[in-house]
Amino acid sequence: MKTLILLGSAIQLSILIASALTPRALDWKSALAPLPDMLRRLFWVYGAFIVLVIIGFGMLSAAFATEIAVGEPLARALAAFITVFWGARLAVQLFVFDARPYLTTPLYRIGYHLLTVAFVALVLIFGTAAIFPNT
Repeated sequence: MKTLILLGSAIQLSILIASALTPRALDWKSALAPLPDMLRRLFWVYGAFIVLVIIGFGMLSAAFATEIAVGEPLARALAAFITVFWGARLAVQLFVFDARPYLTTPLYRIGYHLLTVAFVALVLIFGTAAIFPNT
């Protein structure tokens, strides 16, 4: 289980690569240009906070992999919260976002599907840690 938690940590930190590419891939500069300055900044701030949360999840998962794996109560709560976060993100990926207009290159299509696989893996890894530690 500890190895899976460390893998989950690496997956979370790897997702930051996609986060870094998103503004360019979705052309945020021109897409957000018509918005008032406050809304444009709010969009960037939300993005920055999401990145901060993902960094925190990745670092906490790595630093406390043993505690998560053996089922310490606070660690199980963290694993449960990470599961809910990535489960919600997976649901958004599948049922809210229509990314098809943006999947214009093979690299974007592959990246999108890899993200979906990553979200599923994170839900499985941290869900298992939250519900069935020590396995």
